[in-house]
Amino acid sequence: MRVVKLGAHIGARVDGVRLADDLDATALTAINTALLEHKVIFFRGQDHLDDEGQLAFAQRLGTTTAAHPTVLSRGTRVLPIDSRYDKANSWHTDVTFVDRIPKASLLRAVTLPDYGGTTVWANTATAYAQLPGPLRILAENLWAVHTNRYDYTADHPAGDQRHDVLADTVREHRAEFESEYFETEHPVVRVHPETGERVLLLGHFVKRLVGLGATESATLFNLLQARITKLENTVRWNWAPGDLAIWDNRATQHYAVADYDDQFRRLSRVTLAGDVPVDVNGASSRVIAGDAGKYSAVIAPVPLAG
Repeated sequence: MRVVKLGAHIGARVDGVRLADDLDATALTAINTALLEHKVIFFRGQDHLDDEGQLAFAQRLGTTTAAHPTVLSRGTRVLPIDSRYDKANSWHTDVTFVDRIPKASLLRAVTLPDYGGTTVWANTATAYAQLPGPLRILAENLWAVHTNRYDYTADHPAGDQRHDVLADTVREHRAEFESEYFETEHPVVRVHPETGERVLLLGHFVKRLVGLGATESATLFNLLQARITKLENTVRWNWAPGDLAIWDNRATQHYAVADYDDQFRRLSRVTLAGDVPVDVNGASSRVIAGDAGKYSAVIAPVPLAG
């Protein structure tokens, strides 16, 4: 196994591994270590995997969740990321509207467009570490309300089909996505349960900041979110057939770039269960609405020694 670093702050390619093989504990530990260090890791040449093989490999890395808290019509364990239904072209951390934020996601290329369709990841630990002292203190005392009813049209200008007239498939996906309402208060700065790093927890599921009005919430959200998505803090992956990516969902945000016109794009996602975030003072996230028990167990990992 060889880990090739792709950027100063995020991203590595892992070579010399066939994920369908019966990897031993040493190899699995090395993969998790690379994930914790680089936040997102990429494996080329995994054409031998199908959905079942991807799920089997994920289960060796941790405890898998259901495909999604609400979107289960297209699969209960593996979630198709299908451009006909939705394009996740806004910055987000997966499923932050529940209390037990997933540890990691495994995404495998199935059908790719002839051009475009890249994905970008940002390191939320580096974003926190680079904050000036006064902003760190402010962020550590903020909490945010996350929900699964967010503004789908915020990043789509007038004239965009999804802004003016939603296609039936997209409308159906939105209805299923919102079929059960979830709302959770999370700290804006959480402590990573394995590395001990402090990370920013924001993204497009944030509805508002607790205790602040709409204008103040938007101003502070945009200020901190812009720190996360600085280009120097990101890595962009050009997908090829047989690629599989794993990202630490507790320390990243990502954005699927919708620059492939009306071409079909499909990837398969499997998710690993995580824990309930805690802030710098040890206070845990709070459920306001919804029960995520059917979606995911709560898995508290062992922190790294030292």
